[in-house]
Amino acid sequence: MTTLDDLPIRDDLRGLSPYGAPQLDVPVRLNTNENSYPVPEPVVEAIGKAVAAELRDLNRYPDRDATALRADLAGYLGHGLTADGVWAANGSNEIQQQLLQAFAGPGRTALGFTPAYSMHPLLALGTGTRWAPARRGVDFGLTADEAVTQIREHGPDVVFLCSPNNPTGTALDPAVISAVLDVAPGMVVVDEAYAEFARPGTVSALAVLPGHPRLVVTRTMSKAFGFAGGRLGYLAADPAVVAAVQLVRLPYHLSALTQAAARAALAHRDALLGTVTEIMRQRDRIVTGLRDRGLRVADSDANFVLYEVGGDQAVAWRALLAHGVLVRDVGLPGWLRVTAGTPAETDAFLAAVDKIQREGRPAPPPRPKGTA
Repeated sequence: MTTLDDLPIRDDLRGLSPYGAPQLDVPVRLNTNENSYPVPEPVVEAIGKAVAAELRDLNRYPDRDATALRADLAGYLGHGLTADGVWAANGSNEIQQQLLQAFAGPGRTALGFTPAYSMHPLLALGTGTRWAPARRGVDFGLTADEAVTQIREHGPDVVFLCSPNNPTGTALDPAVISAVLDVAPGMVVVDEAYAEFARPGTVSALAVLPGHPRLVVTRTMSKAFGFAGGRLGYLAADPAVVAAVQLVRLPYHLSALTQAAARAALAHRDALLGTVTEIMRQRDRIVTGLRDRGLRVADSDANFVLYEVGGDQAVAWRALLAHGVLVRDVGLPGWLRVTAGTPAETDAFLAAVDKIQREGRPAPPPRPKGTA
């Protein structure tokens, strides 16, 4: 049987594994930060009608610029945005890939502050961009001074900032974004995939867009909208940025069905976003519950919680799975990430943690110097 080693694959791809999380049939799945609530039936019907209306014309290509969808997205975001300052694609991953294709590539550098979203370095690799892994401080925080120092060291063409950050969950202080914009020589991309879950008072980078043509804010409908299967991500930026990504986007990259479904979802956003408050309540319940059980927990502005297991995270992951609960091992020694879902899922997760604690936690491995 032919393997990858038998093919003339690029040398920098040899030995790598594709991005992915386990897709296992277990009672409680809390590992991919999906919205646990199904799409409400009235919205299902509305999306179905919108998609059905496109079926007769599938012999024709869709609007390659998704003009109507972009106008709807601008209306949702507010902040004075119009369609020419918004761009949409198949998930925020494709948006970020297009940004790297336009502003990075061979001979250029992208930088991110780890631990952060693991797709960013993979997107850099796929576009031939050098990846510079900058670091967060203790407790996974990031100060303006730390960010500025590392940006000056690497001089990146693209900087990725996650707010709220994945996998730690905490939103950035706006002062960090402003400081990065002051010193970054290239583009600054703020990944706000989880922005709708942020705690009250959290400032979106959308507020900083005016007067900053090198700032890009990326969003997704996968999380708060419960539209993960629809695959719709988007950006907000200066119209010149939108013009730049149009140079590298594939022709007709967004199908007519995707555009219709997304527009119908946006038209019913109040119903879809109605679960956000309950998810935030479950997130805060998880944070409090884990701390009450003596575990260290990162503050979260997202729909997930990162917590220290008190030992080997791979052992703890398998123990939770044995109790029917699937969470995410993000490869951070001693830590696991759990998605906030329904009240019943929170009950099941905390009950599993209790059982594991009663069974006895593994002794924690030695902690390397300088780690959180």
